[in-house]
Amino acid sequence: MHLFFLLLLFLPLIFLPAFAQSNPDYNNPYAPIFTDKPVYSWTDKIKMTIHSPSWNTDRHLIDSIGGSTHHAINVGTSENSLDSYRFTETDVNSGIFTAEVTLTGFTHDANGDGKIDTTPRTIGSGPTSGFLEADRDSSVTISFEFADGVVLVKSVPVSWNIGSISFLKENLLSNSSVMISVVDPDMNLNPEALDHVPIQLFSSSDSAGIEIEGIETSERSGSFVGTVLLSQSSPSSGNRLYAIPGDKISAKYDDHTLPKPFSKSDNQLIETFAVVDSSVPSTQRLTSLPITFSDSFSNKLESFSANSQLQIVGTVQNDQEYNQNFVYIFQVKNVNNSVESISWIQGELSPKQSLDVSQSWTPDKSGEYYVETFVWNSLNDPTPLSDLMSTSIAVD
Repeated sequence: MHLFFLLLLFLPLIFLPAFAQSNPDYNNPYAPIFTDKPVYSWTDKIKMTIHSPSWNTDRHLIDSIGGSTHHAINVGTSENSLDSYRFTETDVNSGIFTAEVTLTGFTHDANGDGKIDTTPRTIGSGPTSGFLEADRDSSVTISFEFADGVVLVKSVPVSWNIGSISFLKENLLSNSSVMISVVDPDMNLNPEALDHVPIQLFSSSDSAGIEIEGIETSERSGSFVGTVLLSQSSPSSGNRLYAIPGDKISAKYDDHTLPKPFSKSDNQLIETFAVVDSSVPSTQRLTSLPITFSDSFSNKLESFSANSQLQIVGTVQNDQEYNQNFVYIFQVKNVNNSVESISWIQGELSPKQSLDVSQSWTPDKSGEYYVETFVWNSLNDPTPLSDLMSTSIAVD
């Protein structure tokens, strides 16, 4: 009989499920609040986590917290608030609760096109349906009434940023694709989609330039990449920019979301530069043929006499598909390696054009001389466009 009553007493403990603590520990209010970023921009998504084993009330179910005015969780700024916002457990018996809120900024033209780019609103009950208006340079506060009279708080700042722009490669080659990076977290206007930003590009050969779109690398990255093809034979159009070797390329991004002390209506042009090089080695961009010698009537000379004028004749050819400026230099040295004469001709060659250039020289005494020719980009930029040519002559 006594055994029967003992079984009746202990059977509920054997067959009924055991629950975790159903009420928080007032003496040990452990429920730290975490966010996935230390700082957010005005239209970012905030992912929030609360570690609260005390609120894991049923180890067999996914629990929720904060969905009522009793032990509420509020998410808000100084102007707007989502009250009684619901967090849900990540898994049964985890004691870890998460929720998301998307910031919707305020009414503002973010890219300077004259149109409003935001839809400010404060609505939603959680765990992922919340939208919250946020001003520039404010903060979002998450408060959790862990127990009666015990409120735990976490605040994170909201701030605009100054954007940056750069070429992803230092060396830009003609007739190749170039990638430009813009980093501006403030232009992550929709954290559920890939946003776009306008990027302006100009070259020394095309001051009008083009505008391309930078596309966000992922939904919340705030990092954008645009691609442009440099062409030395076709005019600028679409995502193609006319640029020849030696051109300076400028990429510009106009930032309309600047932090204090700028005002909300201010904008700032952010710019970067690079120089276009050619995939063709510099000494192969022009062809320089062996020099010849002639008299003043263009008759070819085979022998040379002191105090008799002669013409040094060179030929240079443009092998590229774009115009090239050049300077052709004539230099005469004696057997002691001293310079007897130096002169030059500057000009421009069209694609595939060949041009004869000449300079006169009168040797003042007999002997052996060395005639050297150089083809450079310019006198200020002595980049060789063809190999050095050297010829020796004997003057009687």
